[in-house]
Amino acid sequence: MKRNDFILIGIILVIAVAALLFRNALKQNGDMVIVYVDGKVYQELPLNQNTSLEINGIGGGTNLLIIEDGHADMVDASCPDKLCVDQKQIQYNGEALICLPNKVVVKIKSSMESDIDAVAN
Repeated sequence: MKRNDFILIGIILVIAVAALLFRNALKQNGDMVIVYVDGKVYQELPLNQNTSLEINGIGGGTNLLIIEDGHADMVDASCPDKLCVDQKQIQYNGEALICLPNKVVVKIKSSMESDIDAVAN
């Protein structure tokens, strides 16, 4: 490897680290958990209040949502694959937990508006 190769690798690393830091700086904590079942609002809960909610999904399926320490986590589900249980806890605006078999979607929403997610025409 030559000197210019090391310079190029260094520049790429600096750009990657800067992009990662910029992305993390833009994350905004949410303050509401909105639970949807089959596309309709099932319940809205504050993210700062520890609670648990059994969600009755479509076809008799159930999911257990735990809100604790500012995080929402799906800890149990009646669906066969349990992919929603394997998803990480969510806390930032726009993050979601999704259980397709039970048609359950749990989204984090912030009350503060952000101009970053605007659509440009």
